[in-house]
Amino acid sequence: MGTVYLARSRGGRAVAVKVARPELAADPSFRARFRAEVAAARRVGGFHTAQVVDADPDAEAPWLATAYIPGPTLSALVTAEGPMGEARLRSLGAALAEALEAIHACGLVHRDLKPGNIVMASDGPRVLDFGIARAVESTRLTATGSAFGTPGYLAPEQALGEEVTGAADVFALGAVLVAAAGGRPFGDGTPMGLMYRAVHEAPDLASVPESLRGLVARCLAKQPADRPTPEEILDALGAGAEEGAAADAASATPVDAAPAPADAAPAPADAAPAPADAAPAPADAAPAPADAAPAPAHATPATPVDAVPTPADAVPASFDAMPTRTAGVQDAVPDSVPHPATLVVPPQPSLPPLPAPDFVAADRNSGIAVDAGGLSLHLFGEEAEFVWAEIGAVRYERIRRGRALRVSVHLYDGSVYDCEVDGRRAARVDEWILRLDPVLARYLPV
Repeated sequence: MGTVYLARSRGGRAVAVKVARPELAADPSFRARFRAEVAAARRVGGFHTAQVVDADPDAEAPWLATAYIPGPTLSALVTAEGPMGEARLRSLGAALAEALEAIHACGLVHRDLKPGNIVMASDGPRVLDFGIARAVESTRLTATGSAFGTPGYLAPEQALGEEVTGAADVFALGAVLVAAAGGRPFGDGTPMGLMYRAVHEAPDLASVPESLRGLVARCLAKQPADRPTPEEILDALGAGAEEGAAADAASATPVDAAPAPADAAPAPADAAPAPADAAPAPADAAPAPADAAPAPAHATPATPVDAVPTPADAVPASFDAMPTRTAGVQDAVPDSVPHPATLVVPPQPSLPPLPAPDFVAADRNSGIAVDAGGLSLHLFGEEAEFVWAEIGAVRYERIRRGRALRVSVHLYDGSVYDCEVDGRRAARVDEWILRLDPVLARYLPV
């Protein structure tokens, strides 16, 4: 949607202020949809979600302020702690079903439920970004005809461009439970491959405890009418939900949880855009990443190369992607409040600084570019750009008998984007790797 700022109300409460991208702000239809979605979001309340505090759809840059919910996202939690057991899966499923029940009762459909949009708060999971999902989706569909959502969690009817109802959220809930159990219902690959398997192939439920496979399989049914309602999911999971909730409460305080609001510096009063009781301070405050994660690691030229800061198998790949970002809504709330800034004055350099290294590799259809600003992937005229602050890791490997290079970009929200460049000769791919590795080492230090 845009940029998210950690801000404070005048009374000192932490809030997340989401400021829309300029291309959305320039679309009058987005403002109208956004206004309607904010009104509906207020009705859901904050028991299952991040409560709406204030909003201004008519501002020069439309913004929405919600309560700040400390805690890791589900994707970060699974990465840090590993797959959930049966009791915690039951608790998670029941809580998400309850949240969807409340959201659907207000006439909303989330459309992009995934581990990166679920915050594991101390009092239970919270679902983020439902209030802007439909407004962003409708605008992007009108503007580009592209799909909205995250492949791997996208219901067949969404992938096919058909009418979307609350049953699509139930499908995503089933995929979320598979991910929380350590699996991937439709495997890895490009967005088109993931969507094809979601439409035509049975999900892989091997990671799901046997007692839950039947329910998860029903959630992932191809036909919306064959999926259970959130109420039916609650009935099926209620017996084990309390036990799982107790387990969640025992481990709900993450190491990267937000300190008390008093520890964070308040945003300047003259910052803009600002709700009546919050100061987002876009000019001074750096947007916090959706998941507070350990320092990222760059790739080394092994085959394949694993650059993920945690074990590769622990990285949830919710978006093994060709480089067209179809997930339209970013995670709304960061996982930790930054400490007050500390001024560090570097010594006067004795020599001029070295030029920032960069890397470019391309063939007829695709390309990869890396520089101080971040990393971009190109494919058939489409482009996806990522800044270093949102990149958790970069992995690369030689493929096709060493004659092509595949680069995977892992974001902190669990999304993964892939791009392949054909070098035609193994020697050329070796040359690319020799140039790419020091560039990644510069910007993603160990």
